[in-house]
Amino acid sequence: MLHIIANPNAKQGKKSCLAAVEARLQARGAAYKFYFSGRRGHAAELAGEISRAGEGVLVAMGGDGTLNEVVCGMENFDVPLGLIPAGTGNDFAEAAKIPYGADAVDLLLDSEPKFTDFLECGNGRRSINIAGLGIDVDILERCEKKKHGSARSKYYRSLLASLIRYHGVDVEITADGVTERRHALIAAACNGTQFGGGIKFCPPAVLDDGKLDLMYVDQPKAVTVPAYLMKLKKGKILSLPLTHHLLCEEVRIVPEKAGSAQYDGELFPAEELYARVVTGKLKMYRG
Repeated sequence: MLHIIANPNAKQGKKSCLAAVEARLQARGAAYKFYFSGRRGHAAELAGEISRAGEGVLVAMGGDGTLNEVVCGMENFDVPLGLIPAGTGNDFAEAAKIPYGADAVDLLLDSEPKFTDFLECGNGRRSINIAGLGIDVDILERCEKKKHGSARSKYYRSLLASLIRYHGVDVEITADGVTERRHALIAAACNGTQFGGGIKFCPPAVLDDGKLDLMYVDQPKAVTVPAYLMKLKKGKILSLPLTHHLLCEEVRIVPEKAGSAQYDGELFPAEELYARVVTGKLKMYRG
């Protein structure tokens, strides 16, 4: 039985992703049940209830935000996890090689789940893709204030504004017991490879290596921002001298002033960002 927790936005539109997924499920003769999240945090509650029952497969249908809630809500990891990408941001699906929409049904039904790392972040938060603070938070905060345009256009407009106006954050970074202080553009704990709808921030990340990828970028001078933007869009940010990459098992990033951190694109108040990798526990259907 597939227990599918779906973002209600999947029901919208003439060419509904939901309709295509349901048609594929029926064509394959799969047993399934849909659960629609009605508010922020509801998907996590549903995931807790379903995983506690200990039967079938728990499936998140939506974007990175829906997946994050489901992972945060899981209580019994004997239940495997599936993903049907159907959101505006499907960045983790890219790293996990999970096809969009109805094609993900075939992956669920025709493959075996694989151990997949995730990040335990404290205060009930988890991240399966990327958790960070700095300019990524500034971008998301700007996005929330924009009322017009698609989600993708809002993000890229906010990205450009942040690159021009953001001046960095003083952070103390402790990775596997070693501490340093930086004035950073961004500091993030990565399990996945990209965020923001296709920005390849951490191309080397591997989903089952038992390590988290710490990425931090020193605040660049304003005149170098265009070059950074081009490198970032091309997935070549590691070639820049202000970019730092480190494999570790645990990281604590403490900003000079408390603010917000993002976990797979979801904003939450945070005095610090803590993350440790959890490996060999979550089984997930992926490519």
